[in-house]
Amino acid sequence: MNERPILVSEVGLRDGLQSIGSIMPTEAKMEWIRAEAAAGIRELEVGSFVPAKLLPQLADTAALVRFARTIPGLTVAVLVPNLRGAEAAIEAGAHKITLPCSVSETHSLRNLRRSHAQLLEEARAIAQALRALPRERRPHFECSLSTAFGCTLEGHIAPARVAVLAEQLMAAGCDEVGLADTSGYADPGAVRRVVRLVRSVVGQDALTGIHLHNTRGLGLANALAALEQNVTTFDSSLAGLGGCPFAPGASGNIVTEDLCFMLEAMGVDTGVDLAALLRVRAVLSRALPGESLYGFTAEAGLPLGFGATAQAE
Repeated sequence: MNERPILVSEVGLRDGLQSIGSIMPTEAKMEWIRAEAAAGIRELEVGSFVPAKLLPQLADTAALVRFARTIPGLTVAVLVPNLRGAEAAIEAGAHKITLPCSVSETHSLRNLRRSHAQLLEEARAIAQALRALPRERRPHFECSLSTAFGCTLEGHIAPARVAVLAEQLMAAGCDEVGLADTSGYADPGAVRRVVRLVRSVVGQDALTGIHLHNTRGLGLANALAALEQNVTTFDSSLAGLGGCPFAPGASGNIVTEDLCFMLEAMGVDTGVDLAALLRVRAVLSRALPGESLYGFTAEAGLPLGFGATAQAE
């Protein structure tokens, strides 16, 4: 199936927290980061460089980047809405920056107040700023094709539109594109088709990651379809926190614990200690009282004798 290692990228600190009203204390976020890294998660999206007045839940992103960088072996990722956000991410020391580029122009205007033409200009400006940096200070630059499978504001998104925007973004200078099912429209067949189509335009190595929501219960089925297409990076959120506040009805990222359980049960090595990962949920319970936490694995517990080696046999 996949020859390259699988990377589970935790996005709950950004996509999860931006979608709830509660503001998690910075100290609790640091505890979350530390605990997930200790459980074997190797990439965390710790926040977004957006104005604090828009998303006060993420106002401490720069401090979290600096903290997370002290953890050996951890890739520190952030979302940036524009060049100004990218400059702040560079200054803080992020290893990876993601510019969201919605295939639905209606969603793009609602989410970032940018048309496709304006987004491409932002991507060019960010790429130019990164090229001016010494290579050792240059973050990896991903453009995420959000609403790639459908949009609650526009409905169906033709795969050809996804491929065109992907090609334009790569030409603008991003290092890779990712697919994001922002509104939970994807199904396994669509995942296979869109991954294949986009790669036919930008190349195999320019599309390695996918961001899935579980809005209609197909999140893990879609992850499996992506795995079968040799996608190697999967975004997910601890306890299923998250959604997009600018896409009505876009509930729930796939649950990190359930994703890791499925992969490990199949004999796919994630490098994650599942028992330790499940214990991280206690950080959220303490810091976000009253917020709903999701996940079948946490509710049922790990099966007796569960282990990746035993399952692989």
